[in-house]
Amino acid sequence: MIKLIAFVDGSSYSKSVCEHAAWVANRTKASVNIVHVLGRRADAGDNVDLSGSIGLGARTALLKELAEVEGKLAKLSHQRGRAILEDAKAILIASGISNITTQLRNEGIVEAEQSLEEHTDLIVIGKRGEGYETDEKHLGSSLERVVRASHKPVLVAPRTFKPIKKVLIAYDGGPSAQKAVRYLASNPAFSDLYCQLISATSPTETAKKRLDEAATQLRNSGYTIETTIEAGQADTVLTERIKTDGIDMLLMGAYGHSRIRSLIIGSTTTSMVLASKVPVLLFR
Repeated sequence: MIKLIAFVDGSSYSKSVCEHAAWVANRTKASVNIVHVLGRRADAGDNVDLSGSIGLGARTALLKELAEVEGKLAKLSHQRGRAILEDAKAILIASGISNITTQLRNEGIVEAEQSLEEHTDLIVIGKRGEGYETDEKHLGSSLERVVRASHKPVLVAPRTFKPIKKVLIAYDGGPSAQKAVRYLASNPAFSDLYCQLISATSPTETAKKRLDEAATQLRNSGYTIETTIEAGQADTVLTERIKTDGIDMLLMGAYGHSRIRSLIIGSTTTSMVLASKVPVLLFR
């Protein structure tokens, strides 16, 4: 059975994460594991002395009080996490999904992803989390780390869900783009979707041949495919194509270069996820 992980954090993106996970699950008969991570909380008394130079008795009392406050905060954090999971589960149930599990994990999101991905086929995460909900110039602090760490496809959900009928595959012939094509070809549940393969490169014979081979693979799996080669910067070409053709989802390779190289020349992945108002399915 296909298994999905949906990471929720209580932000405004969590509802969209659940709806996108439900869309995939309904088509593939997948189970959904909803996960909320608490992160790692430092103990109040660990390597931190907030009592200054006050007397021993007062210091002991203060540390005891700090420990009690920390315990209450941890309890509230767990209660909030359970409430977030229950709300997310309700959204999935309302969307027709019945095979649902929930997990509250006391670790970072990357650690959770790495420990769970072996038995997972797809990860769904929001474009932004609680700290970045209204920041249109930046992505969520965890998104890039999760995508870079994952060996499985990652579906990045925008703020709102809308029905998906047209998909665009950014195809450069590289390993990540080939993964995207193989993913669709091996999932006939998506074969009713209109697909467009596009290469942002010069229209050479090699580029045309490469694109035609990928299109044939998808057509053999029942897809209706259109191919396009358009010279230009990948992020500019893809953004314009999404707007003009009414694309509902983008599939593309993720972070093909090192972090250092990305800092120097920028990242097409980051640019596209930032600019896109549609879900982006990333492959590494």
